[in-house]
Amino acid sequence: MSTSGPGGPRQPDPDVGVARDDWASAEGYEYAEYAEPDGRAVTYEGGEPSIGELFGELTHEFGQLVRSEMELARVELKEEAGRAGKAGAMLGGAAAAGYLALVLLAFAAAWGLAEVIEPGWAFLVVGLVVGAVAAVLAVTGRNRLREVSPVPDQTVETLKEDARWARAQVT
Repeated sequence: MSTSGPGGPRQPDPDVGVARDDWASAEGYEYAEYAEPDGRAVTYEGGEPSIGELFGELTHEFGQLVRSEMELARVELKEEAGRAGKAGAMLGGAAAAGYLALVLLAFAAAWGLAEVIEPGWAFLVVGLVVGAVAAVLAVTGRNRLREVSPVPDQTVETLKEDARWARAQVT
């Protein structure tokens, strides 16, 4: 910006990187102009900003920070959910193929055993073996599931620390 006023051309302020009009103070007005992180210029009359103006800016910038963090979290969660969905579909396909393979192998084992003993007894033996394997897997899975805690302990502890810190700041 190279406009000029009654007092002369705008000069860049080396501290802020924003042009400041020298002619405005010549008319009896003092002000300070600052550049915000989002690129907008903020002008305070009377030279320095008051506590109320600073608090207003702090509130505005904090709100922008929270909104941008929430947007980032939303985008990250959306990407992770997409990846998890694709991985889940692959696991579902693998489970279906594995189940089909188990059924076919069980039939093959039963027909192979039927060459040695009666076919009914052969299928019963193979069924009992597959059932025993399923029971062992179910008990092991149930025991491991009991060890899982649905509460994110580390996050809860961090939130408690934040609350203690905030209370200490107030007092």
